[in-house]
Amino acid sequence: MDRADLLDAAREAVEASYAPYSEYRVGAAIETADGSVYTGCNIENANYSNSLHAEEVAVGTAVRDGHREFEQLAVSSDERDGVTPCGMCRQTLAEFCDDDLPIYTDGPDGGAYTLGELLPDTITTEHLDR
Repeated sequence: MDRADLLDAAREAVEASYAPYSEYRVGAAIETADGSVYTGCNIENANYSNSLHAEEVAVGTAVRDGHREFEQLAVSSDERDGVTPCGMCRQTLAEFCDDDLPIYTDGPDGGAYTLGELLPDTITTEHLDR
């Protein structure tokens, strides 16, 4: 899937967002190694700590379906402000993705990063083996 189509899927996911508290709606689309695309949106909770982020919903749904390898991720918000995954979502992505995972954002200047650029020196299973 090309970058534009993946961003379109993330924009579409924004529409399903449940964000009555922050009113900041986010959508994500992640492509698996076999070309499947999973989307997610943020789902807020009144206590905030139980809120789900768009990226973790997309990854979680893909993992539930047996996927463990991912090719690329796109993230959008209704603000189209170039939002990137938060630190928690970056760590979740690092569990399944290499540092070179492309991450596309939806802002006025576009935006393309790698996971390694957004989360250098991440915690990995190698740290647990020490």
